[in-house]
Amino acid sequence: MPYLQKYTSAAPLAVFRILFGFMILASIIRFWNKGWIEELYIKPLHFFPYYGFEFVKPLGENTYLLFAICGICALLVALGFLYRWAAAGLFLSFTYIELIDKSTYLNHYYFVSLICFLLIFLPAHVCFSVDSFRKKTLRSDKIPAWCIDSIRLMVCILYFYAGLAKLNSDWLLLALPLKIWLPARNDMPVIGSLFNSFWVPFVFSWFGCLYDLSIGFLLWNRKTRPFAYATVVLFHLLTALLFPIGMFPYVMIVTALIFFSGRFHQNLITAIGSAFQFEPNFLRPAKNYVFSPISALVLHSGLVLFFTIQLLFPFRYLLYPDELFWTEEGYRFSWRVMLMEKAGYAQFTVRDDRGKQEIINNNNFLTTLQEKMVSTQPDMLLQYAHILHDYYEQKGYNKPQIYVDSYVALNGRIGKPIVRSNTNLAEETDSFWHKTWIIPFNDEIKGF
Repeated sequence: MPYLQKYTSAAPLAVFRILFGFMILASIIRFWNKGWIEELYIKPLHFFPYYGFEFVKPLGENTYLLFAICGICALLVALGFLYRWAAAGLFLSFTYIELIDKSTYLNHYYFVSLICFLLIFLPAHVCFSVDSFRKKTLRSDKIPAWCIDSIRLMVCILYFYAGLAKLNSDWLLLALPLKIWLPARNDMPVIGSLFNSFWVPFVFSWFGCLYDLSIGFLLWNRKTRPFAYATVVLFHLLTALLFPIGMFPYVMIVTALIFFSGRFHQNLITAIGSAFQFEPNFLRPAKNYVFSPISALVLHSGLVLFFTIQLLFPFRYLLYPDELFWTEEGYRFSWRVMLMEKAGYAQFTVRDDRGKQEIINNNNFLTTLQEKMVSTQPDMLLQYAHILHDYYEQKGYNKPQIYVDSYVALNGRIGKPIVRSNTNLAEETDSFWHKTWIIPFNDEIKGF
């Protein structure tokens, strides 16, 4: 039977919908509770939009409303109530939040956006949902196999590409940046003292690389799946203890359950549904969900395009000269997870042709997080220079010129300038082309 005509249990996608929705809801509540909405999206005086998405503007106090909409949509997705609208709302609201300021960029936010996008088109609500409870004709316990495999494939891409990115000389031969990070956590109970040992960062580096390269395949294989899932749980709990990466470890622990069999998930649904005394026809309606021929054609074509982009986009860095970790041209959205340690210093000066000159106090314009990101990321250095240009032009400077003395230390190397000090950044513009004003790295990190 052709692959696109194969059917499988709808239960794994239903369980994934429920757990994923509640995970996002928990993340929104956590963000709100810790005051991060105010700190990250309202309090800053300036924001750093992604190139091409400058139309995404901060919303001020209305950001709370945006987060509320995102949280409500996540809850509705979990419940499977008004599912299509909720999934679209979740994708749009979550992605809007992430596009406001790239200072907060993390790989897992990008992953969540992509999964939310896929969920819009997948029939995750035909099984064990409010929608299927209210509408009997919607109930189905079989869906096309590609619906579940598309989520699995996205998970495999994330892991495998993260593993490919670790195949570099800094990570494998020098155990960097773990050699810098782990000793800083030597106060951890039980295992903390190990982090001072020379060999431990190498073990972590090599294990992390092998884990990322193989875990997707091991999860997909029925025989290795239990061992692989246990490894997923241990690996992500350890990373949650060691590094401040928020909900990502828990999202991945939940997401990896999608690889388990239909029987496993159906038993879970039956046990929960029976406890609430749902009728058997609701829990297992013995019906296939069928896309119309036109919908199937459009979805199949769209998924081919979607995954082609996902497979190729991380390699766009090959189109740029110089070292990726240094220029960061093509670094974001490529599943490069915690691969480098960059420390930077950026002292900006504004001048004009009438002799005015001022040394910039970055604290007057940026938050602590933004200043940290600006000091090491060339595109953000440029954006900040234009913010300063506009500010000082309004302040009476004639055609302000913006210069920067910048020093960046990559993976423990001696810091060196990243921008030519005689470059007037106010005259430079952002684009997808290589930024010629970046000083070459003059070193080599071999590998992907």
